[in-house]
Amino acid sequence: MKKRKFTYEKSGVNIDQADKFVNYISSIASKNKGKKKLNNIGGFGSISNIPRIYQNPKIVACTDGVGTKIEIANELNKYDTIGIDLVAMSVNDLIVQGAKPLIFLDYISINKINLNKLKSIIKGIIKGCKISGCELVGGETAEMPGTYEKGKLDIAGFAVGIVDEKKILKKNKIKKNDLILGVPSNGLHSNGFSLVRYLLKNKKINIKKNKFLKKELLKPTKIYVKEILSLINKNLIKGCANITGGGIGDNIKRIMPDNLVADINLKKIKTQKIFSWLKNNNISDKEMLKTFNCGIGFCLIVDRKNVKNVKKIFKKKYKPYEIGNIIKGKKKLKVSEKISWI
Repeated sequence: MKKRKFTYEKSGVNIDQADKFVNYISSIASKNKGKKKLNNIGGFGSISNIPRIYQNPKIVACTDGVGTKIEIANELNKYDTIGIDLVAMSVNDLIVQGAKPLIFLDYISINKINLNKLKSIIKGIIKGCKISGCELVGGETAEMPGTYEKGKLDIAGFAVGIVDEKKILKKNKIKKNDLILGVPSNGLHSNGFSLVRYLLKNKKINIKKNKFLKKELLKPTKIYVKEILSLINKNLIKGCANITGGGIGDNIKRIMPDNLVADINLKKIKTQKIFSWLKNNNISDKEMLKTFNCGIGFCLIVDRKNVKNVKKIFKKKYKPYEIGNIIKGKKKLKVSEKISWI
């Protein structure tokens, strides 16, 4: 009787395909204009230079994923923007500390390697790195049959940045009477998609046949690196908050010092159509505000005298506007008025 031979490939893992993907990443990364050749990809670890311009450099590190937004990409079979989201979710956290993103690594775990799908994702990651001014220096792709269902995958990102100690945005810089400016988001960004998908399932909405949702749900997260670093270098902001899970309230509380309160006027927030659409599907104001960014992707704390100069840094679509101010108090957050949905 012929004995059955067991191989790694028969178990569902194709190392040759994985090698082809690594070679592909190396080839397109090295062609990235304005960047030196990235020769670390495919090795055991990545080596990068620390810029010498910093007098007292501090390292800042962040990690994040895109959550269940990946399932929307799966449903639409569209992966060209999800890589931008992945970079954005980490680098937008780095800049809250005042750090400039230096390097980025990705982790992709998938049921079975699909080169077309993975190539589309990695192109987005490289684009996100280019926008944020950092380098993709390595990563990991894990083929995991039996862990994920057919066609399923997940992605995670890791970013490292650097900041001079004197440039760190510390809570004690924020003072009474400072203004809170909201910077518009590019739609949902990468938070709240479990609720979005729950709604779609229960309402039996086919996003493939809905032009509005098909366009809105995969809009990439806005990367705010260039603008925020410019504001920091010009000493125009005292603090900032990346508006992700938890919404405006929970995230702005994280940067508030003791004895000061972020007084937010919800009526001033300029919502967008996608949030109005969600709201009109029987979601309460409270649930909307704690789950989604509701049109504000980033918040800035600024001195009143700097508002005009702050606005000049941003393009028209993302021009910040006043949504509140800093007052004395103990609770760190005060919300007034009712949000107006389009």
